[in-house]
Amino acid sequence: MRYLNLKYLFILTTVCIILVSGCTNTNNRIHQVDRKQLLKGFVTPADSIQTAVYWYWISDNISKEGIVKDLHAMKGAGINRAFIGNIGLESVRYGNVKMLSKEWWECIHMALKTATELDIEIGVFNSPGWSQSGGPWVKAENAMRYLASSQTKVSGPTTYSSTLPKPNEPFQDVKVLAFPKPKLAGEILTNGKATISSPLAIDNLGNLLDGDTATTTYLPNIGEVIIDIEAKESFIARSLILQYPKSPIYANIDFQVQREDGQYTSHHSFEIDRTKFSINVGFKPLAPLQVTFEAIESKNFRLKFNYLKHDNWPDPNANKNPGLSEITLSSAVVLGNYAEKSLAKMHPTPLPKASDYRWEVQSEPDDLSLIVSPDKVLDLTQNLSEDGTLKWEVPAGDWIILRTGMTPTGVKNNPASPEATGFEVDKMSKAHAEKHFYGHIGEILERVPPEDRKSFKVVVQDSYEKGGQNISDGFLDEFQETYGYDPTPFLPTFEGVVIKSQQTSDRFLWDMRRLVADKVAYDYVGGCEI
Repeated sequence: MRYLNLKYLFILTTVCIILVSGCTNTNNRIHQVDRKQLLKGFVTPADSIQTAVYWYWISDNISKEGIVKDLHAMKGAGINRAFIGNIGLESVRYGNVKMLSKEWWECIHMALKTATELDIEIGVFNSPGWSQSGGPWVKAENAMRYLASSQTKVSGPTTYSSTLPKPNEPFQDVKVLAFPKPKLAGEILTNGKATISSPLAIDNLGNLLDGDTATTTYLPNIGEVIIDIEAKESFIARSLILQYPKSPIYANIDFQVQREDGQYTSHHSFEIDRTKFSINVGFKPLAPLQVTFEAIESKNFRLKFNYLKHDNWPDPNANKNPGLSEITLSSAVVLGNYAEKSLAKMHPTPLPKASDYRWEVQSEPDDLSLIVSPDKVLDLTQNLSEDGTLKWEVPAGDWIILRTGMTPTGVKNNPASPEATGFEVDKMSKAHAEKHFYGHIGEILERVPPEDRKSFKVVVQDSYEKGGQNISDGFLDEFQETYGYDPTPFLPTFEGVVIKSQQTSDRFLWDMRRLVADKVAYDYVGGCEI
């Protein structure tokens, strides 16, 4: 359906005040313009000057009478463009004109008709709320989604015939993969194999090695915190995984190993920045921090915490009550920072530096049996029946089965009235973006007669605060077309598995992020014709 000969182009806007220039520069001297002339320009702007305002309809507190009075007041003040944003704030008591109700549509009609009569241009936010592009018309299959997976372990040779669990609901299957279990996967230090201690009095330290992420240990927020792990037998460490509760922690961590002379020396330093748990900064709020390093053998390991602060975005809650739920020191090789690299966790501040999305080169494994070769990743998608049952003749050895699929990130448009809230639309699909456009703006064009909406000139897209996504319909096919290789064998990297090498896995995830960025730019921001 085509309503207008327009381009589907969201126009980024900010509240602006139009200033009449009050100075000129001649021979490097600044001379003031006549004050009366300057004042006259403000009091009675020229017709060529466009003065725009954000016109927020707050928490359903609107009426046709109030809308008419607002527009006449704008006209009298020389305002000739207004951007309507339907904003829902919990701090403001909600009114009776619920958004998208019959009464609300009458108000929109009245606003556009009156603005047409007064020659005031109107812009309408492309979505209820100011961020970003969503509503109740966006369903799960049209929403921002990420690649989720469930994991099933099986040993062969055997005939496998069972239903694979779904990691989430709703869920759209993408691929079913199987790969050999990497050597030493699961070889970790637990309470049965090691003891944990600290020079400080810290309650429930044993929780950190109990294999249960539901138990938590809270660390003191005083200067330097040291946690020692002593293995009962000599242990080769190659990776460290930290899991945490919803308790902000931002610190530099120095992983140290005890030398033969009893002194500890630094082996690997890294940051943990888990200060935001909103899905708007990562669709996996509690995704672990995963680091890898050169293999080191010892019986005594130390973690030294030094708390940090964000320079460009102070957070008063960071490190207020820092906590961890699990420390996993492992002999296995893992993909460092996989959660960040797969966009499951994004930088927690709105002002990241370029370096915040660059990660150090990962240490390559000393034994190739510790990682997965891409030619050993089997695509079993055709073996999955509609009811989720997988039938497979399992070869000899230990195998891991991944059932991967798309599930919504969960982000919704906001701040908006409950009746006008829904999933954020997929930012990597022209078809889904168009569906959203017709779901809201298209309804305005459909319901308000053309002669009454001549004032409707602008569609407003405000600030983007909706986090990321890493999958969409047809994404894998477009990936192969763009980069010339099949992404399927590398999908386990989304769960932190190293495929072929650390560098190869990192390069694949870089290609993924680059394609995501391009598709958001061209399929969503650039939009499509309507």
